[in-house]
Amino acid sequence: MAESASKPVPRRRRDRAATRAALLGAARRRFARDGYDATSVRDIAEEVGVDAALVFRYFGSKRAIFDEASQIDAALDDPLDGPPGELPRRLLESIVFAEWLDYSGEHPLIALLRSSSHGGARARMQQQMSDGYVCRLAELAGGEDAELRAELFSAWMVGIGVLRAVVGTPALRAATLEDVVPYAEQAAGFLLGGAVESPPTDADHERPNTAHQSGHDTAKGER
Repeated sequence: MAESASKPVPRRRRDRAATRAALLGAARRRFARDGYDATSVRDIAEEVGVDAALVFRYFGSKRAIFDEASQIDAALDDPLDGPPGELPRRLLESIVFAEWLDYSGEHPLIALLRSSSHGGARARMQQQMSDGYVCRLAELAGGEDAELRAELFSAWMVGIGVLRAVVGTPALRAATLEDVVPYAEQAAGFLLGGAVESPPTDADHERPNTAHQSGHDTAKGER
């Protein structure tokens, strides 16, 4: 009995993958809420309940964990993959109505926006938006001023997400995905062209005329 009592208790092995994932999740929340400069490695580690040295062991530096935490494609399915006619709905689902809205704003895009005063964050945001989504939207749109139209549509989408998630404007906060999809489809059709328009449905005939449609009607009457 004495011998068995003196045996050392084996130490539990740390689950490296689980700890790394927990640190990355904590980093997303912290960077999204406080920005790059106001978030320390110690803050991230304390949220997970581990020593700050593990952040350096698993990621190498604060900048490295920020880069990974703010990598949009790593955290989300690419909304540009799929039928072009369903693109407005997919973008709304990933940018405006995703689950991250209810979890401390941990969307990578919010982390980048909160950290925009940091040079590295600005460069990453420009790379991911301009060289990624906007460039591909421009290719999809085609025609004259394709890049400008793609940037305008992207700005509209990001603005909706920020107003709903960060500012919390009442109408957008109360709106559902189905409330917003028809307007997104019309905006996409106007700015990106027919390539992203959904086929007409019976519900389309019940929608009120928009200013864009009224403008076309007026133009027709003047001819």
